[in-house]
Amino acid sequence: MAALLLAMIVLVFTNVVLRYGFSSGLRPSVELSRLGLVWVVMLGAAVILRREEHLAVTELTEALLPRLVPLLRRAAYLVILVSVLMLFWGAFRQMNANWNNISQLTGLPSALFYLAGVISAILMTVIAAVRIISPDALNFDEDLEDTQ
Repeated sequence: MAALLLAMIVLVFTNVVLRYGFSSGLRPSVELSRLGLVWVVMLGAAVILRREEHLAVTELTEALLPRLVPLLRRAAYLVILVSVLMLFWGAFRQMNANWNNISQLTGLPSALFYLAGVISAILMTVIAAVRIISPDALNFDEDLEDTQ
C-alpha cells in the first residue's frame, strides 16, 4: 500500500509540474492515480478490519452488558461477513462485466477498479469468518507483544 501511495504521489506531482511548468502533462496519470486510490482504500479497509481500528462504539455494551460482549462481537462480525459477501458478489459481477471495457488513456481494463473490491472482500471475509469462530483471533496487539 505504501508503494502504491508513493506511485500516486509521484504521478500526480509529475503531472502538475508538467502541466503548469511546461504546458503538457501525462494523460494517463489521472486515471492511474484514481485506480491507485481505489486499491489503497479497499486494501486499507481490510487492514483496518484486521487491526480492529474501524469506527466502533463499545462503551455502552461493555459497561451495561459485559457478559454479552463476546456474543455481540460475534454478531457484529456476522453482519460484517454478510455485508462483505454482498460487496464480493457485486464487485465480482462488475469485474466480469468490464473486462472488455478498455480505457483509451491507459489501455487497461476498467475491471481493475472492481478487482480491488473482490480482493478486499475476500480478505475481509476470511478475517470476519475467523473472528466469528474466535473473537480474539488475529488481534494486532497480541501480535506486537509476541514480537517484543
